[in-house]
Amino acid sequence: MLTFEIIESEPAGHARHGRLVTPHGEIRTPAFMPIGTRATVKGVWPDQVRDSGADILLANTYHLGQRPGAELVAELGGLHRFMGWDRPILTDSGGYQVFSLAELNRITDEGVTFRSHLDGQYIHLDPRSSMRIQNQLGADIIMAFDQCPPGQSDRAVAGQAVERTVRWAEQCRRHHQRSDQALFGIVQGGVYHDLRRTCAERLIELDFPGYAVGGLSVGEPYAQMVAVLRELVPSLPANRPRYLMGVGKPCDILAAVRAGIDMFDCVLPTRNGRNACAFTATGTMKLRNERYRRQDEPLEGGCPCPACQKFSRAYIRHLFLAHEMLGPMLVSVHNLWFFQRFMQRLRDLIPQGDWATMLAEFPVAQEPLANESLTGEATE
Repeated sequence: MLTFEIIESEPAGHARHGRLVTPHGEIRTPAFMPIGTRATVKGVWPDQVRDSGADILLANTYHLGQRPGAELVAELGGLHRFMGWDRPILTDSGGYQVFSLAELNRITDEGVTFRSHLDGQYIHLDPRSSMRIQNQLGADIIMAFDQCPPGQSDRAVAGQAVERTVRWAEQCRRHHQRSDQALFGIVQGGVYHDLRRTCAERLIELDFPGYAVGGLSVGEPYAQMVAVLRELVPSLPANRPRYLMGVGKPCDILAAVRAGIDMFDCVLPTRNGRNACAFTATGTMKLRNERYRRQDEPLEGGCPCPACQKFSRAYIRHLFLAHEMLGPMLVSVHNLWFFQRFMQRLRDLIPQGDWATMLAEFPVAQEPLANESLTGEATE
């Protein structure tokens, strides 16, 4: 039920522009997925997300499995109908949230037992239950249950995560029940190139319809993340979509696209929007600053988003200082439009490999300092 084709590729490079077709529509790649953790992109109507140019959203298995519960979502017609979104949806496996948010009790080869962040009750999550929840939710693309080791894990920890990730991927293949959902495998291995390569080779043997790279942008330096991608991504099947999980700074996206990545997700557009931080081609604007008090121009000149078409920086700053909810909504909408414009320009320039033009138009995508640490998170 999922097909992927490469439309154009970078000359003498790895970047590619493609089309991913799902039961709920087409996804133009490279694609950026806004985060709808609890079946909503925070503070933004589904129509506004659609108008920004987003082809696909990400929702979270861990959170939706606890509240309202996957059984209820299935009873009410599935996740698309439940959240009023008729385009493609991807659900993650819940693994990242279990390892990063929950009070862990025990990790074994069989799965993870942890305390719920809602009521403290013990819950067990494993490949079988992750597949059951995701099958009930009904997303177009679902993710294998994996172990995501902490950033800068030592080799032994990263190696154990690889073994469990591959074992759990095999079990996910067996327990996955729906032919209208594409199950992606997730490559782990920390910053160790040989572990990443081994994990990828073993997952490729399982013949997943797509492959994700997990466990990056979790505290390692930017240069280390890019080195892993450049070594790993070209070895993944060229005829399958490649997804870099939880990564979304413009500099990260550009580097990953050049390495051959097709899909991204991150909370930055809306999380930053709620905190008065607007993305622009030249950098970010912290709108609470005094300098914007009398500025009558839009957040970004030439931006076609509704916020820039109707409101000034001064007005939006006023909304934040007055604690009015419209402020976070407007900046979130602007940021969503910015990321989709950024992705469209990437798709335009990939056939020429014209990265000089990309950086001239979007200086915000310049490489950061070598010692800058970049963090991402797939939960809103």
